[in-house]
Amino acid sequence: MALPHDPLWPRAHTLFNSEFSGHSDVTLVGVPASQTSLSPTSAHETPKAIRSALLRYSTAHSDQRVSLERLALRDAGDATSPDDNEESAIEQLMKLKAETNLLVALGGDNSITYSGVKGTGATGLITLDAHYDLRDGISNGSPVRRLIDAGLDGRKVVQIGIADFSNSTEYAKRAKDFGITVIPRSSLRSRPISDIWAEATSIAGDKVFVDFDMDVCDRSVVPACPAAAPGGISADEIRQFAFLAGRSKSIIGADITVIDSTKDSSDERTVRLAALVVLEMIAGLSTRE
Repeated sequence: MALPHDPLWPRAHTLFNSEFSGHSDVTLVGVPASQTSLSPTSAHETPKAIRSALLRYSTAHSDQRVSLERLALRDAGDATSPDDNEESAIEQLMKLKAETNLLVALGGDNSITYSGVKGTGATGLITLDAHYDLRDGISNGSPVRRLIDAGLDGRKVVQIGIADFSNSTEYAKRAKDFGITVIPRSSLRSRPISDIWAEATSIAGDKVFVDFDMDVCDRSVVPACPAAAPGGISADEIRQFAFLAGRSKSIIGADITVIDSTKDSSDERTVRLAALVVLEMIAGLSTRE
């Protein structure tokens, strides 16, 4: 990729140190997974695509409180794929979390949320997702159910963006039975994002993992997400949620999932949006008090 160099316009990817040692503010780690996906996907190729997309952005932000340069940011490379050895992936994430304030996993399909929550030791979960992910078995459609089966309290799970015509009444009932708080896509049309986020964090508790399943977005902005539908949330809305997640002290980990970078549009709009979600989280974290 031949891009112009301007010393007065630093690129976002330069913020991340792959040779960093010690405690970091944010650590990125790729978690490539695709083999259990319900839709054919090459989502395991996506971590490197998101890293490449960081080349497209600067370090500047309109919020005067934001200062990315003062943060210690690490890129830890890729962890073992949960498709190959989920236990090993979780152990690696645990070690990385012990050395950072915020661990951000670049997926991979949504199955990695199980490893992410277990690896960070989160006791609460907020998902931005069009789907409940409460299916039986092991797949990218089951991580929330698996986590609850493994001991996560359903009353500390909040699901934002659940979409009409993308789920079933049986899984809606399962969510209710588990005690999950569901804030459907329709609620975002009449409520401020800050209000929704305040509700979600108050329910999820003080050690929270956030799953940014990118198919929560409108299909026009995430063409590389197989299950995205027209009418999802906007690119701007998910960026606002990402900033709030980074700003919230209770958020200890997050993932970005379900993008198949090999199916992206020619302008790479999906992975570019994913890179902006990463940057908005980091920007938000830089304003923590």
